[in-house]
Amino acid sequence: MVSSSAKEVFILGQTRDGKDFRPSDWAERLAGVMSSFRPGGAQPGSHLSYSPWCVPTVINGVKAVVVNGELRDFDVMAWDFVLNFAKDNDLQVAEACLLPESKE
Repeated sequence: MVSSSAKEVFILGQTRDGKDFRPSDWAERLAGVMSSFRPGGAQPGSHLSYSPWCVPTVINGVKAVVVNGELRDFDVMAWDFVLNFAKDNDLQVAEACLLPESKE
């Protein structure tokens, strides 16, 4: 369960029993569906880039989507959609904070 105060939620591309989730481009697809949910709302051409609130990434070699809590404040149904996607597919979910990469 994700707390109502979560700043960021990571949806990992592994089921709770450790199996890789398929299809392999699931993270990009999910983030693409969420592309219109962004600060200022959907604009012409906004479907051509990911929303800053729902970004695909790779964490320790596992595909993931980082969902920012601001999405919940903007549109609770969109937030619920993303979390229900994870729940329906038995994906691992973690509350965390993505730190910028060090420049070493």
